[in-house]
Amino acid sequence: MTHILSIDQGTTSSRAILFDAALRPVAQAQEEFPQHYPRPGWVEHDPADLWSTVAATARAAIEKGGIKATDIAAIGITNQRETTLIWDRATGQPIHPAIVWQDRRTADTCAALKEQGHEPSITAGTGLLLDPYFSGTKVKWLLDHVEGARARAEKGELAFGTVDSWLIWNLTGGMVHATDATNASRTLLYNIAEGRWDAEICALLDIPMSLLPEVRDCAADFGTTRPDLFGREIPILGVAGDQQAATVGQACFQPGMMKSTYGTGCFALLNTGADMVPSKNRLLTTIAYQLQGKPTYALEGSIFIAGAVVQWLRDGLRIIREAKETQPLAEAAEEAQGVILVPAFTGLGAPYWRPDCRGAVFGLTRNSGPAEFARAALESVGYQTRDLLEAMRADWGAAADGVLRVDGGMTASDWTMQFLADILGAPVDRPRVTETTALGAAYLAAMQAGVIGGPEEFARSWALDRRFEPAMDAATRDAKYARWGRAIAATMSV
Repeated sequence: MTHILSIDQGTTSSRAILFDAALRPVAQAQEEFPQHYPRPGWVEHDPADLWSTVAATARAAIEKGGIKATDIAAIGITNQRETTLIWDRATGQPIHPAIVWQDRRTADTCAALKEQGHEPSITAGTGLLLDPYFSGTKVKWLLDHVEGARARAEKGELAFGTVDSWLIWNLTGGMVHATDATNASRTLLYNIAEGRWDAEICALLDIPMSLLPEVRDCAADFGTTRPDLFGREIPILGVAGDQQAATVGQACFQPGMMKSTYGTGCFALLNTGADMVPSKNRLLTTIAYQLQGKPTYALEGSIFIAGAVVQWLRDGLRIIREAKETQPLAEAAEEAQGVILVPAFTGLGAPYWRPDCRGAVFGLTRNSGPAEFARAALESVGYQTRDLLEAMRADWGAAADGVLRVDGGMTASDWTMQFLADILGAPVDRPRVTETTALGAAYLAAMQAGVIGGPEEFARSWALDRRFEPAMDAATRDAKYARWGRAIAATMSV
């Protein structure tokens, strides 16, 4: 058994990547699925789409790799975090569409809890803020709004899970209801200091604890797949939320190491080791990974719109047909115009946490066109990343002045990565394997299966593709960032 199958279930698509014993990608398959927007600010997925695309891409990757299921030592799973599902334990049928992490329907609930003074105690235990982003208030909404759900939950008939739990349940034929520590740490229901579901928070949100899955390490036994899925039972041995999996895939195992992933959103994590560092700048304290019962913590900053701003150029404004068209457009833009786009389409994430904000554009002239919009869209990702790193610097000293390891689809754009290095005033390292989310999940499964050694061995295999050094002078950098700050202030004042 010489291969590892990594399942990467994302916000807009599901992907499966087959890795060999040296964790080199051998074959992959990807399938998009529909997004559903039933009301402004609401985002849903059909749970059947999540499962069917995972099953289909996993089979396709195995077929493309030219191997049999008997050649696969283990499966690793990584997933979009915070997206919330509840299903019937007897039938496996969801009681409602999945509520996606981007969904803002529980903003009023979060605001009310803040007004009642609950946020400090919740943050102390979970490391999170009261925001619709997280799963806890989504669970409460489902129990409050789906007819009969609360009564069934109190009888133990229902199961809650983030996407990893939903996939594990389906892969194992309903035999395993479990999650890992990283996904649990994003629910608003898990005490990351004590390593347990928080009974006090569950009581506050009126959530029966019988709904909750068992929490395991990132590298652990999560059961075996149904034999009919792939031709034989395959053990599931690694699970981590997508940003934590990327942290592992980037080999950020030492305190002070940072990574930033550019997918639908952007998520920067700073490894703080065994120290659970409380943020004074509205970052999140979270679990980076947990091995052998020992959590490693991180500071995290979350940006809701990164790659999604390119999708907006394509699907909303229709000024591009493919994402790769943004780079030549940005290069052709008239820089002197200084158009700034604040892509707060679903609110502002860290360090502002303003779910009520919406997108805004500043500096338009009669000459502003597709090129200027493309440039402003790509630059917005750099500006937002600097917001996060400024907050990290304030929380954890000079660590955020170091090298930033990057991954995700947007890193293919040299122009965007160079602007990122310029606006940060720090080196940006792009690895040879940019699919680090899937790689991290594969590594966790491979380590648990005994295919590869511990973190130190894996770290030695990390390879650099290109380092982007800052080339912008400090005065220009500071002037640009100051304009961004004024645009953010204006957006929040509307």
